[in-house]
Amino acid sequence: MNASFLRFSSITKKIWMSFLGLFLMVFLVVHLGINLCLLRSDGGAWFSAAAHFMGTNYIVKVFELVLFGGFILHILLGIILQVQNWLARPRRYQVSNRSETPFLSKYMIYTGGIVLIFLILHFMNFYFIKLGWVSNPHILEEGEPDFYLIAGELFAQPLYSVLYLLLIVILGFHLNHAFQAAWQTLGVNHPRYNNFIRWFGTIYAIVIPLGFCIIPIYFLFIR
Repeated sequence: MNASFLRFSSITKKIWMSFLGLFLMVFLVVHLGINLCLLRSDGGAWFSAAAHFMGTNYIVKVFELVLFGGFILHILLGIILQVQNWLARPRRYQVSNRSETPFLSKYMIYTGGIVLIFLILHFMNFYFIKLGWVSNPHILEEGEPDFYLIAGELFAQPLYSVLYLLLIVILGFHLNHAFQAAWQTLGVNHPRYNNFIRWFGTIYAIVIPLGFCIIPIYFLFIR
């Protein structure tokens, strides 16, 4: 890793991490919208059309590279900042004092690590299949993977769906603190806006994970 990258000040790293985090949160809304097409009783027509567009449009392909780079950089910055924080306090305080630090902020590195596990699992089951890195027996006539059938088979497995639900709930906790922390890092910290940011972040961290949770529940119990 380039040494100059590590020499950036902590606040610079936090600012970049905040921008990337907000960018990824916007992407989650788009991704959820596409995934909810799985719930339509049209044999996967809408979802397959969306998957075809995402897999063949050149602008989307460029955006995927930007998105993938955003994920990697966000994760690296999170790890570097946490390690630097640990190194700055090599010894635990003998007397634990009460801190105003939000509860979830103390565990962001751990919830982030679990989210990383979710990303790896998700990439293996979908994105890496699209790239041809993972074999897949379900191919459409156009030669593309049948992601509707792949998703249906995965979510029909109770173990996979329970694991997916658990990881999504943890993602919600991660998003709840991350949204508020990002705006605070970017300097949006004023009594006039703080309540709105807190409530909007909480609603976002509930609605988005809930939307993703509906999908495995649908394939397990309704479809």
